[in-house]
Amino acid sequence: MFSITAKTRDLSADLDKMRSNDEMPSVYYGSGVTSTSISVPKIAFQKIWRDAGESTPIELTVDGKKVNVLIHDVSMHPVTNEPIHVDFLVVDMSKTISVSVPLEFVGVAPAVKSGLGILVKVLHEIEIEALPKDLPHNIEVDISTLVDAESQIAVSDLKMPTGVTAITKASEVVAAIALQKEEKEEESAPVDLSAIEVEKKGKKEEEAPAAE
Repeated sequence: MFSITAKTRDLSADLDKMRSNDEMPSVYYGSGVTSTSISVPKIAFQKIWRDAGESTPIELTVDGKKVNVLIHDVSMHPVTNEPIHVDFLVVDMSKTISVSVPLEFVGVAPAVKSGLGILVKVLHEIEIEALPKDLPHNIEVDISTLVDAESQIAVSDLKMPTGVTAITKASEVVAAIALQKEEKEEESAPVDLSAIEVEKKGKKEEEAPAAE
């Protein structure tokens, strides 16, 4: 299991100074605990966030006390797009929970490879239910079954890991093929050369000086 160590945060502490010291303001709350303000090492958090995502349990240690949490919400800086605050949700490892899990598209779609159409990803995540220990980092979508324009993949076609149940409606389309549209070149009107010659000739005649 992933783990990270935090420390209790003084609510009067200067948050900008904390962030400049590579500490990120955080809070944890949830099942059977009191909401508590904490701080976590920024670099350590970013690595866990990248590897665990928001659907993998993390062991959070605060002042020697361990709780199992999920990364519930991350606030981002509007300019740098770096995390500046994180909410950890405490979970009961003995009870099922519902979370949204990202979809990972794998394989090659024959319909795309042949140039017949393009891949349309309708869903990028689905909601699932499982015990915290069984929550997957993502759900794979094998697009190699998309062989023609009529092919599509629904939630019911996804292979769920052991202990995981999809909550998103089974008939929801995950991916499909859209036919390629041929771009027609605009046909330019034929040039009337005789009209051009007449125009030029007329212009010359107009420009010629009148005979005395």
